[in-house]
Amino acid sequence: MITVRKSSERGQADHGWLKSRHSFSFADYHDPRHMGFGNLRVINEDRIAPGSGFGTHGHRDMEIVSYVLDGELAHKDSMGTGSAQDAPSGVIRPGDVQRMSAGSGVRHSEFNHAKDRVTHFLQIWILPNVEGIPAEYEQKHFDDASKRGRLRLIASPDGRDGSLGLHADASISAGLFDRGESAEVALDPKRRAWVQVVRGKVAVNGQALSAGDAVGLQDETVLKIADGDKAEVLVFDLA
Repeated sequence: MITVRKSSERGQADHGWLKSRHSFSFADYHDPRHMGFGNLRVINEDRIAPGSGFGTHGHRDMEIVSYVLDGELAHKDSMGTGSAQDAPSGVIRPGDVQRMSAGSGVRHSEFNHAKDRVTHFLQIWILPNVEGIPAEYEQKHFDDASKRGRLRLIASPDGRDGSLGLHADASISAGLFDRGESAEVALDPKRRAWVQVVRGKVAVNGQALSAGDAVGLQDETVLKIADGDKAEVLVFDLA
């Protein structure tokens, strides 16, 4: 079964400094038909205005992944990440992926320090398979070449193949597809898959999709990505 989630149907919020589109119910947007997909709870596409950001706030017992598309996102937390002014960790840029395991509790802030550039990123929440653990932070860079015409694993439960580690029964892969590039991977029909189109246009199992669109797959045995036009996708393997 394939379920299409069109970009135009997502929830939205405009706070002036923050413009956000919600694939699933979040904050003031509530839709009982879209409360998550498997253990994937949140995909927010956020745009933060220059000189703005999220003030210090708390999380617990959630795996939070940030994926920057444009600009920079400065992260500072109660674990000490980003506390030094020149700290290499804590600032994420295009190609970087950040994972924060909130665990027993963490406080953090996220900020766009640029004076003239919007920060465009995806904020992803996945339900953990263990609670009450010490909070953790991890950040890695995945260059375009590793994602070109293929799905590159960027997060997994065991951190295999150089991916980020997740305390969740979920994996995330990223891919870039253009001009005849395609990928086909086997799916376990007992699991779920969610494909989020981040940029461009692409066909997923025959469904034509554009930036912001997504498909959820259940009881499917194969994932086919083709007909890419400057496309960037994230693929979630989910419990």
